[in-house]
Amino acid sequence: MSKLLPAQEAARIYHTNYVRNARAMGVLWALFTLCFSILMVVTFIQPYWIGDSIDTPQAGYFGLFSYCIGNALTGELICKGSPLDFGTIPSSAFKTAMFFVGISTFLIIGTILCFSLFFFCNAATVYKVCAWMQLAAATGLMIGCLIYPDGWDSSEVRRMCGDKTDKYTLGACTVRWAYILCIIGILDALILSFLAFVLGNRQDNLLPSDFKVEDKVTGVEVENITESRNYSDYRGHGEGEKVNGTGHFGGRNKGY
Repeated sequence: MSKLLPAQEAARIYHTNYVRNARAMGVLWALFTLCFSILMVVTFIQPYWIGDSIDTPQAGYFGLFSYCIGNALTGELICKGSPLDFGTIPSSAFKTAMFFVGISTFLIIGTILCFSLFFFCNAATVYKVCAWMQLAAATGLMIGCLIYPDGWDSSEVRRMCGDKTDKYTLGACTVRWAYILCIIGILDALILSFLAFVLGNRQDNLLPSDFKVEDKVTGVEVENITESRNYSDYRGHGEGEKVNGTGHFGGRNKGY
C-alpha cells in the first residue's frame, strides 16, 4: 500500500497547484487593468463625446471640458475649455461629469500603483483593495455618463446642434466614440472588480480548515510535530536499547 502524505505536505502540494492556476488569472487581470487605464485616460482627455453631423448648423465636437465649434464665416474650428479653468467649461453638468470621470480615472491609475503592494502585503488584501477601487471607478463612470447629457441644453451646444437640442436630447448632433467607450468602461470596471474580488476570496479560502497553512501557524504546528516525532523516536530508541540490554545481560547471567 502506498504511504499517505502528511496533512502539511498535502496542503503544500494543493497550494502549489492552486498558485499555478491562479497566477494566470492574476496576470490577465493585471493586463486588462492596465489596458483599461489607458482607455480611461484617452476617454477623459479626448473631446469626442458628442459631435456634429450633416444636418448641424456648425461643425464641431464636445468633450468633458474642451470643445471646438466652427466659425460660420471661415469654417475654422475655434477650440476652448481646460480642466484647470472651470470658467471655460460651457455647462455645470459637464463640470460635474468631468469630476466623476476624472476621479474614476485616478482610481484606475491608483489600482495599477497598488500592484507594487503585492511585494509587501498579503495578496488577498491587495486584490480586495483594488476591487473596491475599481468598483468605485465604475460608480463614478456611471454617474458621469448619466449627468453629462444634462448639459446638452447649454448655449454652446445649442449653437452647434440646433435649437431642438435640450437636456438628454442631442437634436442634430450625434454621440461620438469617446462617450461610447466611457459607457463600455463601466462594464469593464465592474468585470475587473468582480474578478479581483474572486481572486481575493480564493486567496482567503485557499485551503479547507483541515489543511490551511499559514506562516505563523505552520511554524508552530511543524515545531510541535517535530518535537512529537523526536520524542517518539527517543522512546523507541530507548526501549530498543532496554530490550537489547536485557537480552545481553540475561545471556551473561545465564553464562554465570
